[in-house]
Amino acid sequence: MNTDQDKTGAAQPFEIFLVAAPGLESVLCAEARERGFANPTAVKGGVTVTGGWPEVWRANLELRGATRVLARIASFRALHLAQLDKRARRVPWAEILRADVPVRVEASCKASRIYHAGAAAQRIERAIAEELGAPIVKAAPKPTGKTARKDAAGDTEAEDTRAVQIKARIDDDLCTISVDSSGESLHKRGHKEAVNKAPMRETLAALFLRQCGYDGREPVVDPMCGSGTFVIEAAEIAAGLKPGRSRHFAFEQLANFDPALWQSLRAGGTPTTPTVRFHGSDRDAGAIAMSRANAERAGVSAWTEFTHHAISDLTPPEGPPGLVIVNPPYGARIGEGKSLIPLYHAMGQTLKARFAGWRVGIITNEAALAKATELPFEEGGVSVSNGGIRVTLYRTAPLP
Repeated sequence: MNTDQDKTGAAQPFEIFLVAAPGLESVLCAEARERGFANPTAVKGGVTVTGGWPEVWRANLELRGATRVLARIASFRALHLAQLDKRARRVPWAEILRADVPVRVEASCKASRIYHAGAAAQRIERAIAEELGAPIVKAAPKPTGKTARKDAAGDTEAEDTRAVQIKARIDDDLCTISVDSSGESLHKRGHKEAVNKAPMRETLAALFLRQCGYDGREPVVDPMCGSGTFVIEAAEIAAGLKPGRSRHFAFEQLANFDPALWQSLRAGGTPTTPTVRFHGSDRDAGAIAMSRANAERAGVSAWTEFTHHAISDLTPPEGPPGLVIVNPPYGARIGEGKSLIPLYHAMGQTLKARFAGWRVGIITNEAALAKATELPFEEGGVSVSNGGIRVTLYRTAPLP
């Protein structure tokens, strides 16, 4: 891969990997295509596009469904550790990394003659330390079992947010080296401080909204809004706000970062005033307070409304029909949700009786719970991970 570039950050196009929640790659691919990224292709675990460093920055800034953005800076065959060491030293580290910023290397090996990931990471760490002089931060052992805290795409949270992470993947003797340009997972938009007990991550919420056909031009109702994720995401989409506008990214610590060009990207585009409103409700007064505070920080409080009431008191807002989307409670394991069947049934009856013309999207982990609503769900729901639990989005056409 050619990483030659000028001071504007322009570069020969290279592959950029957009990490997606497994099962929703095609949904993220559609978003990348809509946002004008070149050659979007859905692959296992994400989407590949091509571009230079400004496209890496723009992907972090603009894509709502990506979990993180990896810039693939080098690719070469390595049949043994000595060869890996030699070829890793040929990577133009000084053009990408800064000598004063810590670096952490994470490696994985699959179907390759190099099979020890720890040894592979050590060789790349040594190449960076000796060729560039950057301090190396050792990656902490990955947590396992119930202690592992993973996002929807299976990413563990980074333990040192200042260190730039290099990811080396050796598959069938081909070593691909990437820079994690995002840092913290992209679901952390930077303006949400309050969350409820089982929050829906913003990246996953955005993909579910897209799956439901939401494009920002219709009202959205979430009758179990928790900390307001669906309502706030819907309002931001309608307003044309960039999801990464309120946070920092790892690429800001790279040698090729151009602050002036970055500021022009952030300032580009004109937010619009939504023509519809976005409504959340919850029987938990604390959730309503959290949602209002989060909407205020996100800058969408003028277009959102949060009210405290049970789902049995839910009524459609004035105006045209739109989308009801809800992430109700569900059991941690299949079968544990039996006690929730009355809640799902009551929700379904309320929606059927009062929301004619509205589409419905419900996220849950058991088909029996979805069935209890007695709503006419379409076929084809994809199972994805939400907080370590496999869930499915069940969708309807406009209700009769």
